[in-house]
Amino acid sequence: MSKKHKKDQHECKNCECHSSEHEPHVSIGKLIAKVPVVLAELTLQVNVDEIIKFPEPVLEIKDIKKRLKLTQCRLLLPTNKLFIKGFVRKNIQYASPCKDIEQSTSSTVASDLHSFTVDIPFSCVTEIKHFLTKPVNPENNKRQEFDFFVSQPLPSGFPEKDELLTSDLSQFHQESKQFYNELPFCELISSKIIEWDEAIDRVPFPSASPIGEGYFTKIEEKMVVDFTIKVLQNQQIRVSSTTNDDCHDDDDDDCDYDYDCE
Repeated sequence: MSKKHKKDQHECKNCECHSSEHEPHVSIGKLIAKVPVVLAELTLQVNVDEIIKFPEPVLEIKDIKKRLKLTQCRLLLPTNKLFIKGFVRKNIQYASPCKDIEQSTSSTVASDLHSFTVDIPFSCVTEIKHFLTKPVNPENNKRQEFDFFVSQPLPSGFPEKDELLTSDLSQFHQESKQFYNELPFCELISSKIIEWDEAIDRVPFPSASPIGEGYFTKIEEKMVVDFTIKVLQNQQIRVSSTTNDDCHDDDDDDCDYDYDCE
C-alpha cells in the first residue's frame, strides 16, 4: 500500500459503507404482547396570570422564547381525574439602558442586550370523559391474619377437668398479597401559547431622553396555554402474526401457516 493511499484512509472521516437488507425473525401465530395502549388523547387549556420582575431596568423587550414543560401528568386510578403540573420556560431578551456606554440625550438612548430566564408554573385537574381504551384498574393488596387453636390448663379455682380453649397470643400469623400494577403515563404531543405582556411600572428617564422613551422593571403577563397530551398504559393484548423472515413472500410454497384464526 502506497503512502498516499494510507494518508487518504487516515483522513477519511465520513467514508461510505455498504449495507444490505435483513429480514427480522418474527414469531408466527396468536401472540400475547405487552405494549403501551392509548387510553385517551386530550387538548387542555390553562390560563396563567403572572408578574415578572426584571433584575435591572428594561428599555424594551426584543424577543421572548417559550417552551412548555410538564413535571406531572398523573391519572388517579380508579377515578378518571387527570392531575397536571408544569411550567412555561421563558427566555426574555431585552435592551437595558446603559450609562456606561453613553448618557442619554434628547435624541439618543444607549443600551446593551441582556436575557432573563424565568419559569411560570401552573397546575390543573381535568376529567377524562371518554376513554379510547379502558384502563386496567389497580388490584388491591390484601392482608389476612389467622390463628391456631390451643388448649391450656386452667389455674387453681377452676375444675380440674376443664381447659382454657383459645388461640395462642404468643404467635402471629399472616398471609399478605401484593400487586405491582401498571401506572398510566403521558406523552406531550403539541403546545400553543398566546401571551400578552404589559409593563406596569414604566417611567420616563429622569434626565434628557427622546420623546416617549422610558424604562420599567415589572411586566404583567397573561398567557393562554393550549397543549395536547396522550395518556397511555402498558397492557397485554393479543396480536396475530402470519409471516417471518423465512416466509415473507406470499408466493413461497414452502411456507406452512398452521394457526387458528377463530
